[in-house]
Formats: sequence, C-alpha cells, structure tokens
Amino acid sequence: MAGERIVVIGAGFIGSEIAAALASNGKRVTMVFPEEAIGSRAYPRDLAAYVTRYYEERGVVVRRGEGVAAIEGRGDETVVRTTGGAEVPCDAVIAGLGVRPDTALAEAAGIRCDDGILVDERLETSAPDVYAAGDVARFPSEALGELIRVEHEDAALTMGRTAGQVMAGADVRYRHLPFFYSDLFDLGYEAVGRLEPRLEVVERWKKPFREGVVYYLDRGRVRGVLLWGVFGQVDAARQLIERGSAIAPEALQGAIGV
Repeated sequence: MAGERIVVIGAGFIGSEIAAALASNGKRVTMVFPEEAIGSRAYPRDLAAYVTRYYEERGVVVRRGEGVAAIEGRGDETVVRTTGGAEVPCDAVIAGLGVRPDTALAEAAGIRCDDGILVDERLETSAPDVYAAGDVARFPSEALGELIRVEHEDAALTMGRTAGQVMAGADVRYRHLPFFYSDLFDLGYEAVGRLEPRLEVVERWKKPFREGVVYYLDRGRVRGVLLWGVFGQVDAARQLIERGSAIAPEALQGAIGV
C-alpha cells in the first residue's frame, strides 16, 4: 500500500519521536543516522543502547553509523542510498535533522544574532522596542549562567507571555528555565537544562531504563536532569539546577524521588 514504507533520517529529538509515532501507526520505518545509538547525543550510553534495541523490538529497522549518500527517484518509489552501501526503497523520506533558527529578517534589520536572535532578560533584542520569543530567541539563563535557546512549547508559551507583559509596560524579567518532553512508544520523559553525555553523568534507576532520573553535572553542579518515566518532578529538577552549588553524586540518591 502506498505510503507504508518510511525512511527517517536522524535519531535525535525529532527523528526518534517521529519514527516511534509512525511505527505505532503501523508504518514500516527505517532509521538512518551516523551515531552509534538513538539519542546518543543526549542520553547516557547504556540508556541510548537500550532505546535502540527497544525500537528494533518494535519493528523499526535501525541503520546506525550510516549517513545518506543519495536520495533517488526510481519510478513510483524513492530509494535512499546510505554511506554503508545499502539501498532502502521507500514511499516517503522524513529528515529529522534538527532546527536552524531563521534569523534572516532580524539580521537584515541589523539585529544581533548568534544561533538565534539574541535577547536580554526582558526579551528585548539589540534594536530598542523589538522583542523576540520562542524557538528563535537565545536568552540569558540565570539558572545555567549562559545563553541558551530551547526548541519546545514551554519556551514559546512562557517567553511569549513575558514578552507581551514587557511590551504592555510591566517591569518583569524572563527567568524561567523551560522544560521539554517526548514520548517514544510507551517510553517517555521530561527534561530540563543541558542533557550532554560529555558531562559527568549520575544515573539513579528505580527500574533500569524504564523509571529513573539521570543527572548531568559540571564541576559538581547539576546542569541538567532527565526524568525518564518519572513525571510531575520538573519543578524539583529546576530547583536542583538553580541552587548552583556543588553536590556529591551520592547525595543525589533520592534527590528527586528515586
């Protein structure tokens, strides 16, 4: 049947979520990505390996460690050729390769941009009385002590509200640390801060790879929290990041309910 075979390029936030959604709706999905496992840019190695095996058990064909050499039309179908030499016939290709902020208009107007439109804590750009919010805005995070840009609805909703208040004359600052979430078949998570496996990673599992909390530390300070199968604890995770002081890994046992 037409539209049944789908190739998804990429295994990050976008690729993994769309692949799971398609497979859950009966599509024959093949994932192609250069990393060694699904989500390996965000998850600890063992968790990423588990997620990859889980996808395979759910019928997804996983072509890890491969890029895309070409996408060709052949009659009524499309063929994806991988750098590993495979040819994957399909009815549709979805590229989940991340998001590049569209700053062309802002740049043309002379507004400062760097991986997004730069804003201050009032969400004002370098142009007076011009504001930016949502996926495109890179803002100073008080909790993390650096400029960040978050591509998710929590950032869009909360930043939009603050920008509107400021434009209406309110003396407010944007100090919210946005969270993000995803559902992967019957796995799911909520997360806040920086999920970078190159940081010190501390895992606390109630049920291995099904229910637990992963902490990402930089010089002893919690910089990110992955709530895997644990819900309703985002505020507690934010507070742990916002405290800013170093914490011993053993002290994280039970810090957020696990």
